[in-house]
Amino acid sequence: MKKLLIFLSVIVVLFAALFVLNQQANKAKYAKYENNVYGIAPQDLHPETLKLLDDPNYQNIILPNELQTRIDNKESFFVYYFASTCPHCKRTTPILAPMAKEMGIDVKQFNLEEFPDAWDKNNIQYTPTLVYYKDGVEAERMEGGISVSGEPGHPQDAYKQFLEKHNAK
Repeated sequence: MKKLLIFLSVIVVLFAALFVLNQQANKAKYAKYENNVYGIAPQDLHPETLKLLDDPNYQNIILPNELQTRIDNKESFFVYYFASTCPHCKRTTPILAPMAKEMGIDVKQFNLEEFPDAWDKNNIQYTPTLVYYKDGVEAERMEGGISVSGEPGHPQDAYKQFLEKHNAK
């Protein structure tokens, strides 16, 4: 009986040690993301969003409150609605973000994966969707990603023309 108690005690101590080590590893894993652009605890972010936190093409994030403030203030601006899990977005963003930057156009990025209420609130049907707001009202949108290798979507020039068209206003 004594050997059984010792054996069970060793097992309990080992499991406790594994639990503590796992907690410390998770804490270290998320530590660098504590002050992320979403203002959400890193362990609460979707794993695909976590992967984008260091990606330079996903650094111009707009949060729901800021978006609403800009609309209420009747500002004119672009918003690129994407989902961190969307394969079309993952192909489009690395082309669109540098293009907009090169053109000197500020295109805010809204992650629908983290703020799903915005799908209905902003009448988003597909990702990605690029919207131009004029004086706080949606003026035009472009739904779908950039076409790659004959897949459905828009040619890269269509995105450039959309940005040029509305940036001139």
